[in-house]
Amino acid sequence: MTTATGILTPNRATREQPIRDAATVIVLDRNTPDGPSVLMGQRGASAAFMPSKYVFPGGAVDAADADVQFAAELQQQTAALLAAEPREDVQVSPRALAAAALRELAEETGLMIGPPGPAPSGWSHYADAGLAPDPSTLIYMFRAITPPGRPRRFDARFLLLDAERLHGNRHDFSGACDELSHLHWVPLTEARALDLPFITEVVLAEVASLLSSAGTGPLGPPQSVPFFDNRAATPRFMRIA
Repeated sequence: MTTATGILTPNRATREQPIRDAATVIVLDRNTPDGPSVLMGQRGASAAFMPSKYVFPGGAVDAADADVQFAAELQQQTAALLAAEPREDVQVSPRALAAAALRELAEETGLMIGPPGPAPSGWSHYADAGLAPDPSTLIYMFRAITPPGRPRRFDARFLLLDAERLHGNRHDFSGACDELSHLHWVPLTEARALDLPFITEVVLAEVASLLSSAGTGPLGPPQSVPFFDNRAATPRFMRIA
């Protein structure tokens, strides 16, 4: 805005937004009649970030996520890759990212993963089901930082989860909040026809590549993770290994 003296001062529209750590979960069902499918929902039309776009479940890391107790730990390679390439302004633990991923998945879809056990404080979905969250089968496969100039900026880590690991009925979204609408399983061959953010299209291509490499065998963590680093004005692409 311009003051009475004519000097330009930053306002909410021009002030750069801080980058928040976030985790996104790509739940993959390899055994549907229509071929491999991923779980997606649509953001609200009035959302400040990516309105009306189809996305995967996920959200920002909360402070309490760092202290969550799990039924099992992340795979060592997954934890090491999540810890790589920390930002200069803040460091977030791999455990906090995994907790955010599973917490957001439960909140936005009602779906959970884990054996019977004590639920973390505040995790009502897990408490009601008598489950303890288990991130040990999460596969870290992608990372992207929102470019400058956007109304929200996130340092998002994308984690793949096999739908076979889910507790209960994977089609039951009755426990979901209203963050995402039209939750459904989308065949990979049809997903790109939806209204998607650009980065989601790139992630879908990475999922297809992982499936092609695995064939009919189990999916394993990749040797390196693609990273679209847009923390500065000049974008950078690298692979975290």
